Amino acid sequence: MHLPGFKPETEEKLAEQEVEVRIRGLMMDPSTRQPIVVLNDLTGEVVLPIWVGLFEANAIALEIEKATTPRPMTHDLMRAAIHGLNARVTRVVVGSLREDTFHATIWMDQGGEPVALDARPSDAIALALRADCPIFVSQQVFDHARRASLGTSNLSPEDLRRWLESLNDDEMGRYKM
Repeated sequence: MHLPGFKPETEEKLAEQEVEVRIRGLMMDPSTRQPIVVLNDLTGEVVLPIWVGLFEANAIALEIEKATTPRPMTHDLMRAAIHGLNARVTRVVVGSLREDTFHATIWMDQGGEPVALDARPSDAIALALRADCPIFVSQQVFDHARRASLGTSNLSPEDLRRWLESLNDDEMGRYKM
């Protein structure tokens, strides 16, 4: 399926350029009071913080905690709509960082055809949790984020990584609204 804005690449080529991640936790940025989703690669060596909105963080926290709501939330509705269209979410990829904004793609399979949707990383992550599919970050995003942090902060990427990795479970905490 031809998708505007996407260059067709083989799965092998994509896999070489992406790193599977898991959610390390949700926390509040102490200086901006904005929620942060902290992603780790599966080895625990690479840390990527992504600042998100309060509502998006709440959607992620609800699924992490397996909390139920009386009515479907937006991401539950998305999952139901995708299922109703005989599709399934196969993966999400945080694939680019442009002008300090992360961009993600939700990859689905519909009858053997790949379908890609542009999404905010927070929405893609919330849907991935509900669809129980893997989350990936492109190596280019890790590299770009590392370079960007060098230009805008006194902390080196290594210092930021050490700080995020040193947080204990109480400090990472469960995200409370």
